[in-house]
Amino acid sequence: MNFYLNAFATFFKIGLFTIGGGYAMVPLIEEEVVNRKKWLTQEEFIDLLAVSQSVPGVFAVNFSIFIGYKLKKFPGALSLALGAILPSFLIILAISLFFHQFKEYEAVENIFKGIRPAVVALIAAPTFSMAKSAKICKYNVWIPVVSALLIWMLGVSPVYIIAIAGIGGFIYGRLKTQNS
Repeated sequence: MNFYLNAFATFFKIGLFTIGGGYAMVPLIEEEVVNRKKWLTQEEFIDLLAVSQSVPGVFAVNFSIFIGYKLKKFPGALSLALGAILPSFLIILAISLFFHQFKEYEAVENIFKGIRPAVVALIAAPTFSMAKSAKICKYNVWIPVVSALLIWMLGVSPVYIIAIAGIGGFIYGRLKTQNS
């Protein structure tokens, strides 16, 4: 099968069966792109994930664009982006056409309440596996914990956290290479 069609179909399938947005897609994308198709290494995957989180825009779209561009430049980025966007667009279009007829039913409300914990689990699971891949250990686990607490409890903008982390990582890398 042609790479572009295969990549489109892969991301369309992921987008079609993922509830919860971009972060819920991460484990499925990792399974397909790193483990099954071996398009990226685990390190490349984590790097693209970090970059995707750092730029403005919809995370899932950014992530698919960066993966596609890494693999096949602009045509790859376009193919993966369309694959990631179209399922959500089509589903939301269908829901918007019919939801107003069903939104007041208690069963529909309960379904949405039941989906929430599953979405949290889908987001939490890849976080722990990525922490291992990113070599987060007991000595540096304080960095993401403090970052999350600063954002959540004190309302510090994530932009400042990213900037400080980038500067800190740069300084750490320079010191590490000087000592080597």
